[in-house]
Amino acid sequence: MHSISCKAVLFDLDGVLVDSTPAVTRVWSVWAAGRGFDPDEVVARAHGRPSITTIREYLPDADHEAENREVERMEIEDLKGVTPLPGALSLLSSLRDGHWAIVTSCTGPLAQVRIRAAGLPIPKVLITASDIVHGKPNPEPYLIGSSRLGVPAHDCVVIEDVPAGIRAGKAAGMRVIAFTTTVGPEELGRAGADCIVANCGDISVKQGPTGDLNLQLRDRR
Repeated sequence: MHSISCKAVLFDLDGVLVDSTPAVTRVWSVWAAGRGFDPDEVVARAHGRPSITTIREYLPDADHEAENREVERMEIEDLKGVTPLPGALSLLSSLRDGHWAIVTSCTGPLAQVRIRAAGLPIPKVLITASDIVHGKPNPEPYLIGSSRLGVPAHDCVVIEDVPAGIRAGKAAGMRVIAFTTTVGPEELGRAGADCIVANCGDISVKQGPTGDLNLQLRDRR
């Protein structure tokens, strides 16, 4: 068992709190096939990053904003199979307001739709692709999240599921717990994860009277 003390927890959304993999796979597969790209390759690259970043890489000369709006429209409309991941609601319910945030590569409207579809609470601090200039693996999203919570970066713990997000958290000077919901433990470890667990169900929280958090978890490596 591992014990981690912190003052705030910053959660990624997809693959950490919400299972949206079937919808993400369907949308990006349709987008890729319609533009002559390999769907499996595009889906793998799109995970954990702002959609417009993937679009720019594959279509450097396209109208990126228009393409991004189309992807967002498709994702907002496709909520089939969007569900909370094991332990997500219980873990969020054990945290007080102001001590947790969601930091996602989704756009603002898409994040709101998926959180509500999964039946999870909307946090007071929600950082999305709409709030940033540089997406994961750049540390900017997590640094903005800690700033809006008013908690120093070194007192924050990030929970992620893909290498881009892990690298973002580590570059921000935060400790990172990684879930095996999207990729294997070897890849998570190479990206720099401090601990690797299955999902939110592997984490319990004790919160002191001053708000300090103590996370108890079992490393799966």
